[in-house]
Amino acid sequence: MENALDVPQPKNRNSLLRRMRQEWPLHLLMVPAIIITIIFSYGPMYGILMAFQDFRPGLGFTGSPWIGLDNFRFIFAQAQFRRAVFNTFFISIGRVFFGVLAAVIFSLLLNEVRSTFNKRVFQTIVYVPHFVSWIIMAGIMRNILAWDGMLNSIIVLFGREPIAFLSNPAVFPWTMIFSDVWKSFGFGTVVYLAAITSIDPGLYESAVVDGGGRIRQAVSITLPMIMPIIILITTLNLGTVLTTGFDPVYNLYSPAVFSTGDIISTYVFRLGLQNGRFAIGTAVGLFQSVVSLVMMSTSLWIAYRFANYKVF
Repeated sequence: MENALDVPQPKNRNSLLRRMRQEWPLHLLMVPAIIITIIFSYGPMYGILMAFQDFRPGLGFTGSPWIGLDNFRFIFAQAQFRRAVFNTFFISIGRVFFGVLAAVIFSLLLNEVRSTFNKRVFQTIVYVPHFVSWIIMAGIMRNILAWDGMLNSIIVLFGREPIAFLSNPAVFPWTMIFSDVWKSFGFGTVVYLAAITSIDPGLYESAVVDGGGRIRQAVSITLPMIMPIIILITTLNLGTVLTTGFDPVYNLYSPAVFSTGDIISTYVFRLGLQNGRFAIGTAVGLFQSVVSLVMMSTSLWIAYRFANYKVF
C-alpha cells in the first residue's frame, strides 16, 4: 500500500501564493475600497439589533429591552405594510418588464437607421435622461404631468378629460412605471445595440438571399441572437425588485396616493425616520434585505442557468 505521505500534494496552494505575489499591487489597490465597505456597509449592521428590541435612543443598543420577534409580528399584521409589499412588486416588476421591452424595441428600430449621425443623435437623446438625477427629473415630470401641464393640454386638445397622473391612486403606479422606463431605457439600449453589432453579418446576407425582409431578419436572427442578453438583464433586474424605486416614488408621491404608491423603501423612511419608530423601521428594512438576498441569489442562478452568467 502506498504511503499517504508519498502522494504528491496538490499545487493549488503554491499557485495561489505565486499569484498573490505577482498581483499584490492589485490587491493593495483594493484595500481602501475594502476598508470603506467595512466601515459603511458592515459596521452599521450592528444596528440590526433594533429589529429585535423595543429600542429607545436614550438607552441605546445595550440598554433597550429585548422583545424578540414582536416587531415582525406587528408589521406583518399591518395592512399598510402588506399594501406596500404589493405596491413594490407591482411597480418594480412593471418597471423591469416595460423597461426591457422598450429598450429592445428601440434597439431594433435604431439598428435599422442607416445614417451613423442620425443613429448617434437618437441614441444620445434617449441616453441623456439616465444621467439626470431624480430631483431634477421629478421637477420636469411635475410640470409635464400636472393637471394643467403639457401632457394634459394635449389630451384636452383631442377632446378628452385631463388625467390626474400624480394624485389618482389608480393611475399613479403606471405613472411611476413609465416615468422610470423613460429615464432608464436608454442605458439598456446601449447594451442591446452592442449585442446586435456583434452578430455575424453573414446571417443577414443569407436571409436576404432567401428573400427575408427587415422584419423577418429582426424576428428570426436579431432577437434569437440577443435573447441571452435579454434574459441576463431581466433576471439581474428582478433580483433588485425590492431595493430600487425609492427616489422616483418619494419625489413624486403624496398622501393621496399612499394606497397604491407607497413602497417598502418609502414606508421604512416614513415609519422609521419621520415617525421616529426606529425599531419597527429596522424590522421592515431587515425583512426587505432578507427577501432581496433570496431574490438576488435566485436571479443569479437563473442567469447562470439560462445565460451562462457567473459572478464567481
